[in-house]
Amino acid sequence: MRRREFIALGGGAAAALLHPRAAHSQERIARIGVLMVVAETDPGAKDFVAALETGLSAAGWHKGRNIEITYRWGASNPELLSRYGNELAQSTPDVLVAFGTPALVPFKNVKTIPIVFASVSDPVAQGFVASLAHPGGNMTGFSNYEQSIGGKWLQLLKEVAPSLTKVAVMYNPQTAPYNALWLHSIETAASGFGLSAVQTSVHTDDDIRGAIGTLAAMPGAGLIVPSDSFTYEHSALIVSLAADNKLPGIYAFPQFAREGGLLAYGIDLVEQFRNAADYVSRILKGDKPADLPVQGPTRYTLTINLKTAKALGLSVASGLIAAADEVIE
Repeated sequence: MRRREFIALGGGAAAALLHPRAAHSQERIARIGVLMVVAETDPGAKDFVAALETGLSAAGWHKGRNIEITYRWGASNPELLSRYGNELAQSTPDVLVAFGTPALVPFKNVKTIPIVFASVSDPVAQGFVASLAHPGGNMTGFSNYEQSIGGKWLQLLKEVAPSLTKVAVMYNPQTAPYNALWLHSIETAASGFGLSAVQTSVHTDDDIRGAIGTLAAMPGAGLIVPSDSFTYEHSALIVSLAADNKLPGIYAFPQFAREGGLLAYGIDLVEQFRNAADYVSRILKGDKPADLPVQGPTRYTLTINLKTAKALGLSVASGLIAAADEVIE
C-alpha cells in the first residue's frame, strides 16, 4: 500500500472515531410501511404505535437512525385502505405491516415485499397463507381469533345472564367477512347452552341503531360483537345503545367493556404489535416470512363491567370476578 493511500485510509478511520454521528449517518435506513385498519384518532392508536416502535427499538431499530416508518390510517374504510395500501406497496418499502384483515386485503397480490400482519382472523381459511406452521409465501404474522372462541363467548354471556334464550352476532360482512367462517360454529354451540343464534349485519350507524332496537324488543335477547374493525370503530355507540336498551352483551375487545359493555373476552391488541415488531426485525435482519410461523395469541383476557351488570340487574359470580383480568366497578 502506498503511503498516500495509507494516510487516506487512516484519516477516514480516525474521522469515524472522532465523529461517531457521521458514521451513523452512513448507516442504511430500512423503510417500513404500516397500514392501520383504525383511525389515527382511535383511543388505542397511540398505544399501538408505541408498542411497535418500542419493540423495534429494543431490537436495535431506531427512527431517524436506521429505520423510517410511514403510517397510513384507513379507519375501516375499504376504499381508503385500498388506496393507502397501493401507495405503500408502490413505495417498495423493505417490510409492510398490516393491522387487521381489511388492511391486509390490499396486499394480497403483493408478492415481492415481505409482509407482517397483526390481528388477522384465520389467515389460512382466508387464503393469506398456506398454513400456520409454514406460511409459504411473503406473508406471516399474528392471528387473533379461532372459531372455538364463539363457544367461550356464549358460555360467559350465559353464565352472567342465565335468562338469555337468543343471541345476535353483530358485524359488518364487508369489513369482517371472516366472521362467516365461524358463525356456523356459534350457531351449533348455542344449542348446548339453550340458546339460538342469528347473524345481524350492520353497515352504518342507523343499521346499528335498528339492529339493537329490534333485538331489545325480543325477550331474553343478548348480543355478541366479534372481531370487526367497523364495530370496533363504533364501540361507543354500540355499548351506549345496548345500555339504553338493557341488552346484555359480550365483546371481542376490552375497549367495549371499558366504555360500558357488560363483558369482553379477547386478545391484547398491544401485544400483537409488540410481537409484530419482533418479526419485522427478524425479516430486516435476513429471515424469510415463509420460514416464520403464523402465531396465535398466547392468552385471552376477561374484562367485566360490574357497574353495567348492576344496571342490567345481573349478578356476577364471585368466582368469575376473581378470574377476570380487569374488573370495572
